[in-house]
Amino acid sequence: MSESTLQAFQEQVSELLLRHRSLLDVLSKYGQSNASVNRSVVKAITECGCIELNASKQCYPEEMTQTSHQLSSHLHGELCENCKEVVTAELGRNLFYMSALCNLLDVKMNDVVQSESKKCSTLGFFNLS
Repeated sequence: MSESTLQAFQEQVSELLLRHRSLLDVLSKYGQSNASVNRSVVKAITECGCIELNASKQCYPEEMTQTSHQLSSHLHGELCENCKEVVTAELGRNLFYMSALCNLLDVKMNDVVQSESKKCSTLGFFNLS
C-alpha cells in the first residue's frame, strides 16, 4: 500500500467507526477480528481441506543467509476461491480495527509500516528472533 492509500483508508475508517469509539471496544474488536482470521485459516484446513498443515521441527542451517530457502512454511496446497474470499474478508476486518486503533492513539499506519520496514532492513534475519 502506498502512503496515500494507507492514509485514505485510515481516514475512511475514522469516518465509518460509529459504535466502537471506546479504546476498550476497539481493542476487543481487534482481538476478535484477529481470532476470526485464525479461525478462517483453520477452517480452510479442517473443513475444506484446500490447504494442509504438516508441521515438524525446523532445522536451522548454520549459515543464516540460507535460512529462507531451507525452512518450511509447513503449508501444502493453495486456498480455494471460497476460502481465499473468507480469509481476505477477515484480514480486511482485522485491518479495519487496526486502523481504528491507530486513529484512537493518533498513530499513522504509514509510520508504522515505514518503521517496521526500516527495522527489517536494519536487523535483517535477526529482526524477529
